[in-house]
Amino acid sequence: MKIIKMTSRGNASNTYAVTEDGVNAVVIDPCSPFVLSSLSRSALECRAVLLTHGHFDHVGGCAVLQSVGADIYCNEREKELIFSPEYLGLFGGVTVPRFEVTHTFKDGDELALCGLSFKVMLTAGHSAGSSCFVLGNAIFTGDTLFNSGIGRCDLYTGNFSELVKSVKRLYALDGDYTVYCGHGEDTTLDYERKNNPFVRWGQC
Repeated sequence: MKIIKMTSRGNASNTYAVTEDGVNAVVIDPCSPFVLSSLSRSALECRAVLLTHGHFDHVGGCAVLQSVGADIYCNEREKELIFSPEYLGLFGGVTVPRFEVTHTFKDGDELALCGLSFKVMLTAGHSAGSSCFVLGNAIFTGDTLFNSGIGRCDLYTGNFSELVKSVKRLYALDGDYTVYCGHGEDTTLDYERKNNPFVRWGQC
């Protein structure tokens, strides 16, 4: 399994492409259309897109990937929010190229895509349907858990107490994992359990 990280210059959002066979890829949170050219340079074809949540800085590349045949997956709670006035009105209003969510998932689902098995964890708090994806010893956390931080909870459908519960749920997983965040540098779950200043393991 190979994980390729791509970061947008404009909003510093991280996109991840995951491939098992070096040809077919699952893309997580395509932040902008540049993702398609980045995949092409790596000789990868996007077959599916997984969204941790529906904010504009995580979905901006969905339309172009859908145009080349990718299916789009998101949490059932997020589907109707992506193009809502509240989401598009964030930070003064944004334009997101239109796309259709082709599949929804819920907490506990396992998604078999491109020879990979992703387990879905609902981690509400940053948004109502924010979700994380567990893949082997990796977790893609979107804007739920960062390196030494947690996501904002002051945006539409955000909730601080839910976010804390979600982070604690991640901490309760057995063993250590590499954490691939929606913004910033990668970290590990064990490091965050011990050092995250917002939610500590000893407080769980």
